Amino acid sequence: MSTSFLIEMLLLRRLRYLFKMSLAVSLRRALLVLLSGAIFILTVLYWNQGVIKTQAYSEAQPRLHVQRDRNIDPIPLEKSWTYKCDHDRCVRVNYHKNEDNAKRVSFISCSMTCGDINIWPHPTSKSLVSAHTLRFSVEDVHLRLDSPHRDVRKQLKLAFDWFIKELRQIQRLDYASHTDEISMAAASVSEPSFRLGLHKTDTDVAESPLAGSLFSATFGSHRVGDLDSLQVKLSVHGSDQLNFNLDNDESYKLSTTYEHRRILVHITAQTFFGARHGLSTLQQLIWYDDEERLLRTYVSSLINDEPKFRYRGLMLDTSRHFFSVDAIKRTISAMGLAKLNRFHWHITDAQSFPYISRNYPELAEHGAYSESETYSEQDVREVTEFAKIFGVQVLLEVDAPAHAGNGWDWGPKRGLGELSLCINQQPWSFYCGEPPCGQLNPKNNHTYLILQRLYEEFLKLTGPTDIFHLGGDEVNLDCWAQYFNDTDLRGLWCDFMLQSNARLKLANGNEALRHVVVWSSALTNTKCLPNSQFVVQVWGGSTWQENYDLLDNGYNVIFSHVDAWYLDCGFGSWRATGDAACSPYRTWQNVYKHRPWERMRLDNKRRKQVLGGEACLWTEQVDENQLDNRLWPRAAALAERLWSDPNDDHDFDIVPPEVFRRISLFRNRLVELGIKAEALFPKYCVQNPGECI
Repeated sequence: MSTSFLIEMLLLRRLRYLFKMSLAVSLRRALLVLLSGAIFILTVLYWNQGVIKTQAYSEAQPRLHVQRDRNIDPIPLEKSWTYKCDHDRCVRVNYHKNEDNAKRVSFISCSMTCGDINIWPHPTSKSLVSAHTLRFSVEDVHLRLDSPHRDVRKQLKLAFDWFIKELRQIQRLDYASHTDEISMAAASVSEPSFRLGLHKTDTDVAESPLAGSLFSATFGSHRVGDLDSLQVKLSVHGSDQLNFNLDNDESYKLSTTYEHRRILVHITAQTFFGARHGLSTLQQLIWYDDEERLLRTYVSSLINDEPKFRYRGLMLDTSRHFFSVDAIKRTISAMGLAKLNRFHWHITDAQSFPYISRNYPELAEHGAYSESETYSEQDVREVTEFAKIFGVQVLLEVDAPAHAGNGWDWGPKRGLGELSLCINQQPWSFYCGEPPCGQLNPKNNHTYLILQRLYEEFLKLTGPTDIFHLGGDEVNLDCWAQYFNDTDLRGLWCDFMLQSNARLKLANGNEALRHVVVWSSALTNTKCLPNSQFVVQVWGGSTWQENYDLLDNGYNVIFSHVDAWYLDCGFGSWRATGDAACSPYRTWQNVYKHRPWERMRLDNKRRKQVLGGEACLWTEQVDENQLDNRLWPRAAALAERLWSDPNDDHDFDIVPPEVFRRISLFRNRLVELGIKAEALFPKYCVQNPGECI
């Protein structure tokens, strides 16, 4: 083989080697570039996935947003009608914008300026409001606090914050986008309205405007609406008391003055509770005008108000069905607007024991429907603190000795003996009012110790009070007779209630509570409970003899008559045996017309023994899905009866037309706030007041 050939072969191999090396390097570089590019792209995608999701959500949102608004916005706009006041009644007239020169008047604006003042419950004294109204936005509302008491100022600020939140709902700001709000406000720009030279209240306390507005109330040189500001001055110079008791002064005075595009609403009260009621009244002096798309209120007003009865209650049973904390809070917020002041929380019964006790968690472990259907200490505290903002006291009741079932069946396992007797015993109708049975053991000291610890927990969670509910209803003596047949069974009930009260005193720092409430029964007339301390909640019929006997025996009473103020009645029997139905349905008129102190012809002494009344909602056939419409607006009918107790010279079955008009508007206010209150009559009757009555 020649030398030249060998050299060529070597060179060729070298070139192939170099080519392979070059190709490998190029491939590696290309792969590296591709890998780097892939990493870069993935990194960009990772860090921008939130933006991509937001954009995708935004693109899909318009249709969802429209659907949401249709579902949430509770009161539709009624642009086809205008209203005029004729003899204190709003008359509906068809409105054609292009044909009529007159400006359209909305139904609510007509209703608020036609006839008597439209507040529920009606104030107890004569009230005056101007026929002239002014437009403004919630963004124009400011708070001024005038109180030497720091804790009172703090509580008033919390109440005012909720007042503003609800005004936002009324103005529909929570149903519109930011752009919609600006459009709504800009569409309402007009020249400033007239001014009245009314007295200007001294500004002795600095303003504290509420922050967080979503849009400016100024567009160019124009101001939206007729006001630069609406200032709410809350003055409490009397008591620094924030704890509830039956002697709380709940009176208030509200006055409104106007000058230089500025309204000053001055609410004066002796206590926080009175000022809170003043805010509830002010909220009802403000309404949303769907023509202007702004709020309206009166140029001037003067209201002096205080309740006729000290105890104005609503009871909710959360044992037969569980109700969420949100549902309870929603109920309490409506109570505040209606000026009801006691939320009686019937938290346990034989069916379930949903409260998780710190000392005895076994009660809930054995008695709750499920782990998720329970109330923690924090839940109870949250409800209590929320209720105080609305001037509502929470009263917790562990029913005893009856209505105590499976939650108490763990005693023998802990070496505590039988805490409750007759648990789940059959036939149930022989041993309890409704299934399942269960009645606390009156001769087991451990039973009283557990009750004492529960009372301690409740008092700690709800705060100092002068009133407490011990239960005591529907005790079945046949249950106890199986175990204590040689005992005076009526005396055994008396001993149980007296021992429970003694344990309550220990739970309250060895200080006796002024008012201890028990349910009425055949046993409450045994006269064994001291009438100086015990209050009887009368649930039986309004014509029963026990009403007179209890008053004659010197007891203070709270009326909850089954034939008028039981809101669960009228839905048929839910079981085959026993008395399960109380019919007929209690209409709001039934609730409103019920005045037992008048029917019983009580003298002044006996009237003073009536602390007030309470509507009751037992929940065998009610869960959270029906809660709002079972309560409202019927509970509001009770609220006016107990707050102002208007004189009623009409036939027993007839409610005056102006009451229909006012409760109809109050029902609409509840709906505006997201409470699904029951309809009172066809909407035609709402739009044409007086035609259907």
